[in-house]
Amino acid sequence: MGTWPLLLLLLVATAQAQVCSVNQTFFEIEENTTLSAPLLDIYVPEDQQVTLGPSSTLFAFRIRGTQLFLNITPDYEENSMLQAHLECKRGDTVVTQLRVFVSVLDVNDNPPVFPYKTKQWGVPEDTKVKATVIPETELEAQDRDRDDILFYTLQEVTPGASDFFSLAGVNRPALQLDRSLDFDALPRMTFQLLVRDTQEENKQPSHSATATLILEVQPADLRPPWFLPCVYSDGHVCIQAQYHGAVPTGHRLPGPLTLRPGPIYAVDGDRGIDERIIYSMVTGHEDGTFSIGADSGNLTMAKSIPSPQTFVLMVKGEQADGARYSVTQVTVEALDANGSLPRFPESLYRGTVALGSGPGVAVQDAAAPPQPLRIRAQDPEFPDLNSAITYRITNNSNFRMDGEAVLTSALLMQAGVFYAEVEATNTVTSGTATTVLEVQVSEQEPSPTASPGGSSAQTSKPGTSLPTSPGSSRNPWSSGTPVNEESSTAAKPISNGDRRFSTVEMAVLGGVLGALLLLALIALTVLVHKHYGHRLKCCSGKALEPQPQGFDNKAFLTKDEANWEPAPSPPPSPAPPAPPKPAPPDAEPQEPSPHSPAPSHRVPESPAVAPDGGSPAAVRSILTKERRPEGGYKAVWFGEDIGAEADVVVLNTPGSEVDGAGDSGSEGGGDEGADAGPGGRGQDAPGTDSIYF
Repeated sequence: MGTWPLLLLLLVATAQAQVCSVNQTFFEIEENTTLSAPLLDIYVPEDQQVTLGPSSTLFAFRIRGTQLFLNITPDYEENSMLQAHLECKRGDTVVTQLRVFVSVLDVNDNPPVFPYKTKQWGVPEDTKVKATVIPETELEAQDRDRDDILFYTLQEVTPGASDFFSLAGVNRPALQLDRSLDFDALPRMTFQLLVRDTQEENKQPSHSATATLILEVQPADLRPPWFLPCVYSDGHVCIQAQYHGAVPTGHRLPGPLTLRPGPIYAVDGDRGIDERIIYSMVTGHEDGTFSIGADSGNLTMAKSIPSPQTFVLMVKGEQADGARYSVTQVTVEALDANGSLPRFPESLYRGTVALGSGPGVAVQDAAAPPQPLRIRAQDPEFPDLNSAITYRITNNSNFRMDGEAVLTSALLMQAGVFYAEVEATNTVTSGTATTVLEVQVSEQEPSPTASPGGSSAQTSKPGTSLPTSPGSSRNPWSSGTPVNEESSTAAKPISNGDRRFSTVEMAVLGGVLGALLLLALIALTVLVHKHYGHRLKCCSGKALEPQPQGFDNKAFLTKDEANWEPAPSPPPSPAPPAPPKPAPPDAEPQEPSPHSPAPSHRVPESPAVAPDGGSPAAVRSILTKERRPEGGYKAVWFGEDIGAEADVVVLNTPGSEVDGAGDSGSEGGGDEGADAGPGGRGQDAPGTDSIYF
């Protein structure tokens, strides 16, 4: 019995010596490992050869001689098990088949990957707290390293967003709601979702990935309509407005009523939904006086109100889908409009227009060119009557009103500042108000000016005057103090309540007027020199005769003392002569005739030599305190109550005694035409150079 085992071992050894064999058929290698040495040695009989069979992993192995080599760098994610199929052949006959297995061990060599870069997700505003907003399967990342455990972190990008959302767990990326959403506060929130394949951030190897998560809050119907403007609102609650208005009695206003603090207007409290609002009246409209537009909310009058009373209307604003509604109160007072006057917000309106503008050109606003100037009055008690106010310019034909705009009505060929009065008339209440318009006509477009108040420092157009301060009046402009283009009355400072011209502005105006007066005097001097210069030169060359002191009228002297010599020529001085002194005491003054003319306010001129200067009687004294009945001369007489500073009145020019002219002796005695003899004259003929006083 003991020889049989020995015989069996001998037979096995003999068989093995005739077939292929290997020492190891299973190997474990970490992925990404490169082997340059042979994986194993193969025992091959001398009469046989070894090859790779068809079931071997493609391109994974190679045989060199009797050694098996790993031909690739193994990758667990591509192939976790490699197989080498060895065939030993004798000729074409397969004698032996061997299988060698290589198990590829997984290592952490791949980062996690999100199947998305950015994910947008809508979240209803009324989502319950602690509800799962986004499931885990929608947010999780993928890792090719099958044994890796992924760790997630939610990082906020929008400030405060982390107060609303969080992850279900560090390894569970499901997103859940932690706080009630508010579409008005945060309608859109952005997060950064981070994933890592190791729990510790500094562990090696470690890989991570990020993705963007955008959450859009979808508004829900949570709030009723709000009547604007809200007295108070925190985004969740609106203390809505109540409306007030006034209408005149006896009139039906054609348009929508003007209410305070604004028109009836409601919006959906959920602005994200913004459902259309439908308006209706619940109470207060039983008599049919008012009606409301279902879509616009405009409150209108259906008929007039005969007497003063107050209406309290309850107006409902309801969503078009009928889900929610609100109610507010509208109070309308019917008042007597007889005492209502329009008012201008400004006491002075300034405009500009280019020189040479023809009719129909709009006057621009001086404070904001090229915007057209608008003049608008308002009725403080009945704003709805503002549309019934008409405008007109009362005292300047160069401009006219076209509604609230100012247009030119004539060709403007003169530069300067034009003033006009604008009158506003309420056609319903017949109340009127006035204001002042200042228009600067210049060759170039003026730069914007914004004066705080007061009148312009420039002069107005000749022949026009600055209207008085504006005020409200139910009667038209009084004819007692007309304001027209021919008025020469100086303009008064404009005032509106406490608003008056400042001292500086009045000083500037005075300075400009003074400068204009100086220019006028210079121009007058030039004209006098141009027309009378040769006469002044002629007179200035004559020697002046001695003149007795005083201004006694020699007509009152005795015959022996009387001197009828021609009066000497006056010096060429522009200064007026001194007023005459009282008559000598020996002359008996007489009372002036009641028919004598009153002295006019004229500046006395210098006397000149009469053309008949050759005769002693050519020039005689004309100053007297009595009206002398003798003929042959004209006298300037003074009353007893007229002092030395009395003005001189030129009654007539004397005729030459040589020609035999017989003038009337007094104002009241004789016919002047009859006194003029043949060849004589009552007055100097036109063109003579004689001037008598």
